[in-house]
Amino acid sequence: MSSPAERYAAARRRAAQASNYPALTDFALGLGFEIDDFQREACQALERGSGVLVCAPTGAGKTVVGEFAVHLALTGGEPDAAGGTPPRKCFYTTPIKALSNQKYHDLVARYGADRVGLLTGDNAINGDAPVVVMTTEVLRNMLYAGSAALTGLAYVVMDEVHYLADRFRGGVWEEVIIHLPESVTLVSLSATVSNAEEFADWLVTVRGQTEVVVSEHRPVPLWQHMLVGKRMFDLFHDADAARKHDVHPELLRYTRDTMRRMELGEGRVGGPGWGRSGRSRWRGPMRPDIVERLDREGLLPAILFIFSRAGCAAAVQQCLAAGLRLTTADERAEIREVVESRVTAIPGEDLSVLGYWEWLDGLERGLASHHAGMLPAFKEIVEELFVRGLVKAVFATETLALGINMPARSVVLERLVKFNGEAHVELTPGEYTQLTGRAGRRGIDVEGHAVVVWSPEVDPRHVAGLASTRTYPLRSSFRPSYNMAVNLVGSVGADAARELLESSFAQFQADRSVVGLARQVQRNSEAIEAYDTEVECEQGDFGEYFALRVAIADRERALAREGQSQRKAAAVDSLQRLRVGDVIRVPSGRRAGLAVVLEPGTGGFGEPRPLVLTQDRWAGRVTPGDFTSPAEVLARIRVPKHFNHRSPAARRDLAAEVSATGLNRHGGRRGGRSKGGGEDHRLAQLRADLRRHPCHSCPDREEHARWAERRHRLVRDTDELRQRVAGRTGSLARTFDRICALLTARGYLSAEDGVTDAGRMLARIWGESDLLVAECIRGGLWDGLSPAELAAAASVVVFEARRDTDDRAGVPRGAVSEAVEATLKLWGEIESDEASRGLTVTREPDLGFVWPIYRWARGETLAKVLASGHNLDGDMPAGDFVRWARQVVDLLGQIADAHGVSATLRDNARAAIATVNRGVLAYHTA
Repeated sequence: MSSPAERYAAARRRAAQASNYPALTDFALGLGFEIDDFQREACQALERGSGVLVCAPTGAGKTVVGEFAVHLALTGGEPDAAGGTPPRKCFYTTPIKALSNQKYHDLVARYGADRVGLLTGDNAINGDAPVVVMTTEVLRNMLYAGSAALTGLAYVVMDEVHYLADRFRGGVWEEVIIHLPESVTLVSLSATVSNAEEFADWLVTVRGQTEVVVSEHRPVPLWQHMLVGKRMFDLFHDADAARKHDVHPELLRYTRDTMRRMELGEGRVGGPGWGRSGRSRWRGPMRPDIVERLDREGLLPAILFIFSRAGCAAAVQQCLAAGLRLTTADERAEIREVVESRVTAIPGEDLSVLGYWEWLDGLERGLASHHAGMLPAFKEIVEELFVRGLVKAVFATETLALGINMPARSVVLERLVKFNGEAHVELTPGEYTQLTGRAGRRGIDVEGHAVVVWSPEVDPRHVAGLASTRTYPLRSSFRPSYNMAVNLVGSVGADAARELLESSFAQFQADRSVVGLARQVQRNSEAIEAYDTEVECEQGDFGEYFALRVAIADRERALAREGQSQRKAAAVDSLQRLRVGDVIRVPSGRRAGLAVVLEPGTGGFGEPRPLVLTQDRWAGRVTPGDFTSPAEVLARIRVPKHFNHRSPAARRDLAAEVSATGLNRHGGRRGGRSKGGGEDHRLAQLRADLRRHPCHSCPDREEHARWAERRHRLVRDTDELRQRVAGRTGSLARTFDRICALLTARGYLSAEDGVTDAGRMLARIWGESDLLVAECIRGGLWDGLSPAELAAAASVVVFEARRDTDDRAGVPRGAVSEAVEATLKLWGEIESDEASRGLTVTREPDLGFVWPIYRWARGETLAKVLASGHNLDGDMPAGDFVRWARQVVDLLGQIADAHGVSATLRDNARAAIATVNRGVLAYHTA
C-alpha cells in the first residue's frame, strides 16, 4: 500500500501530465479504463507532433494509439483567420477488409456515422468524412491518383504494419510510407518485431522525427500448457523458469515415461491413445475430449488451431457426433436469431449447397470452423457469435490469427507443423506468438491459456523455445512494378522516382547486409581452393571429366521432362475416346485398379475428366494425372440408363459386374517408359566422351567425384552470392531502369521519360499481372467478348491455384478459348522480354477459374459452378470461389475505369460486373 507522500507525488505527476498533454487527458477520460504506460508514452509523442512506431504483443491495446490519432484529427487545428478551425483528417488503414469493417464499426460507435467513412474494394461509405477507414491499397491508389480526398490529411494510422513483410502485398505499405506528404504524421502499429530499431531508423530517414515505443508486456498473463493424453501439465513451473526456458520437470518425466512405454509395446494396456499390437502407436486425445476438458476447467471460449481446412470441418463433425452441446436454450435461440437475420440475402437453394443446416446445427451447439474456404458471410457470423460469447469453440486455420479481433480465453495448437503452400514446415517463434496471442481477453479474463497437444514428435523443450523466443524480424518485400513505374514517372519524373526507390526500406536493409554477404563469399572462395587440391587426378583434368557427368545428368532430366509431356498428351487423347460402359485400368494413385466409365469426360471442360466407378465402389472423376500411360479399354459392360452413382446399392451391383469380368486388377507392368526412336544421339555422344576420358579409369574416381560435387555446389552458391552482392547496392534503381526500358520499348513511356496514352491506361491497372492486362486491352484480345466470356478470359490473370499441378485446366470452346490462347501467347512474349532484361517474370496465367466464373456469369446455379473447379478432390470451396470472383470483379472495374479503353469493352466490363455480383457475391457487410 502506497504512503501519503507517494500518493501526493503521483497526484502531482498526473496534474503535470494533464497540463502538458490536454488532448490525451481529454481522450483518456472517455476510454473508461486506465491506459498503460506504453500507450501513454506513444500518445504523448503524438501530441508533441512526432510520428510513432508502436510494437506490442497481440491484444496489448496498440489500437488505442491509433484511436488517439483519430481524436487529435477531430479535435485539433489552430483557429484560422475567420476564427474557425480548419478541417483535419485521419485515415486509418488496415491490411484486410474484415479488419477495416471491424474498425469502422468501432469508430462509428464512438464518433458517429456522420464523422466516419469506409473505403474497401466492396464498400464506399461516406468517403469524404474526416475519419476514413480503408485498406492500404486504397490509400496507395489515392496517392498515385492525386485524389482531392487527401486535402487536409493530418494523420495516417497503419495498423498491422508488419504486413510490410508479406511477399505478395507488402510493397504497398512502403509505397504509402514513402509517398505520403511530409505534413502527414504517421502512426505505425506493429506486432513485436526483433528489429524495431532498424525499422524506426528507416522511418526517421523517410518521415522525419519518429519515436519507437516497444512493449513486451501482455496485459493479460499467458500460461503455457501441454496436454499429454488425458493429463494437462504446465509447460513452466513459474515465471522465472519461463525466462530460462526450463521445462517443468514433471512434464519431462511423464513424456519420457510415455515414450518408453510405447517403445516397449506396453500400450496394449494403456488408455485410448494407445495402439493395439506390436509397437504402440500414439493417437492422442480426441478433439471432442479436448473441448470437454476445456469446458470442465472453465477455459472456454477457445480457438483450436488445426492447419487444414478439411481438418477444421472434420473436427466440428466429430464434436457433433460425440453429442457435444456447449450452449443453453436461451443461447441457442439467440444464435438462430442472429444467423437467420444475416443470411436473408442468400438464396435458399444456395444455402443448401453450402451445407447451411449442418453449419447451423454446429453453431447452435456452440461449435464452428473458421477458414478461408468458408463463405465470407458464414465466417463473419462465426466471428460475431464468438465475440458475443455464444460460440464457445472454434476450429480454425492460422488465417484467423491475422488481424481480426477475435480473442479467446484459451488457444489450443493441435500440431506445430503447417503446410505453407509448398511444403510442411515447423511454426516459427513469431507464428507461435501470433497464434497464442489470441488467448486472454482484456477486461474479461484474469489470465489466458495456450495449450499444445503432445505427440511423440513434439519435444516439450522445443515448445519452450517457441514460447520464450521473440525473434520476428521485419524483412522488406518491396520491389518496383510496371504500374508503380508509370505512376512514379508520371508524377515526379524518372530521376526523382529513382531517388524515391533508393529511399525504400528494402534498399535500406540491402545496403546494411552487403558486408555480411561479402564475408561469406570470401569464406567460400577459401573453401573452393581447398577442394581443388582434393579433386586433382593423376590421370587427367578431373574438372573436365566432372563437367561431362553434369552434362549427362542435365540431358537425362531434359529427356525425362519431354517423355512426361508426351505420356500426358497420350493419356489425354485416350481419355477423350472413352464411352459409357468401357472398363479400364487406373494404373496408379489412390484409385488404382479396374473401373467402369459412367460418363465420358468430354463435356466441354477441355481436359477430359470422365466419371468412373472403381472395383472398390468409389465413384468420382479421374484426370490425365492419374494415368502414366494411355487408358486402354479392356472390356465393356452395360451401365443402366439412369444409373445413380450416389446410391450405395447401385454402386455395389455395378462394381460386382466389373469384378466379374475376370480381369487382373493390377495387370502386367508393360513396357515402362517408351523408348521412342532409340537412345538420344546427344546423350549417347556425351556417354561415349565420358568413357573415353582418361579420368574414367582412375581407381579413386568416385572419391574425386564426391569432392568435385561439393566444389560444384559451392561454386554455384558462391556465384549466386556474388550476384547478390553486386545487385544489392543500387539494386532497386537498376531494376527500375530495366522496367522503364521495357515499358519504353512497348510504348508505355516515351524516350523523353514521359507517359504515353498507353502508360496512362497501365497506371490504373493494379495487380501482379498489370502489364499483361494492359497488353491484352491494347491488343484487342478481349474486344468482342460477351460479358460472361470477358469475365472468364480476365480470370486467367487473377486466379492462382493453391497447389501447383501439371494438369492444364480446360476452357469453353469458341471465343473464350481463342482469347485465352492469345493471352498465353502474349504472356510468352512478355516473359521472354523480361528474362532477356534480367527482370522477375510475370506469373503464368492460370486457367483453373475459367469454367466456374464463366458458368456463374451465365447465371448457372452455385452447385454447378462449384462442381466445375479444376483439379480438386470434390467441389471448389465456396469461400475460394467468392474470393476469386471478387478479384475478377475488381479487375473488371479497373478495366472499365482505365484510360483509353474502347466504349464496347468498357460497357461489357460493367455488364460482366453486374452478372457476377449476384447471389453469394451480392452479400457483403459494412
